[in-house]
Amino acid sequence: MALYISVGLTLALWYVIPFGRSIAYPLTLLSTFVHELGHGLAALTVGHEFHSMEIHWDGSGVTHSAGTGGKLSLAWIAAGGLVGPAIGAAILFNLGRHLKAARITLGTLGIFMLFLDIWVVRNVFGFVFVALWAVVFLAIAIKGTKNLSRFSIIFLGSQLALSVFCRADYLFTPVARTANGDFPSDVGLIADALWLPYWFWGLVCGGFSLAVLGIGVANFYRKS
Repeated sequence: MALYISVGLTLALWYVIPFGRSIAYPLTLLSTFVHELGHGLAALTVGHEFHSMEIHWDGSGVTHSAGTGGKLSLAWIAAGGLVGPAIGAAILFNLGRHLKAARITLGTLGIFMLFLDIWVVRNVFGFVFVALWAVVFLAIAIKGTKNLSRFSIIFLGSQLALSVFCRADYLFTPVARTANGDFPSDVGLIADALWLPYWFWGLVCGGFSLAVLGIGVANFYRKS
């Protein structure tokens, strides 16, 4: 029931409720945060340093990392952001299965975001945004019921899952337009590193994201 309500509310915000997308604006920025975090974590897995992250008011973001490695490492880091929201959604759906652990999970997420805020977020807007979400998660974990914590986790998972579809156009553009200017998009960077056209890598990352979401939802039902 929590999943059905979460998905219904998510779709209503995007397609039914007047000004629903404006109401969902903080959730859109949250998907940007997860996208940029995906870049950073992917960089760490190939031995790069996760230097900084910026989240901008227009929904764009940028992650800075540095390290040695070939073109395959750069492609891996670029792909990490593209599949990050889908992986995050699948993880949240699976964590949402456990009512007793929901509060602990949400509290841990809040602490983790505060840590990231201090460690890597480097613009004022992004710093305030991440801090506010961290406070909200901690407040629900401390003051809310287990059911509210569980619903919050599943609702967040639904938002990240929907962002995979609503922002899918980014998978098929060679240029990323951000608050800092125009840069090669993630699929453009992958294409530069691995030669095949950017739209091919958009299909690959999109297909992988759909597969991860399918596994996450199927596992949610199976375990429940």
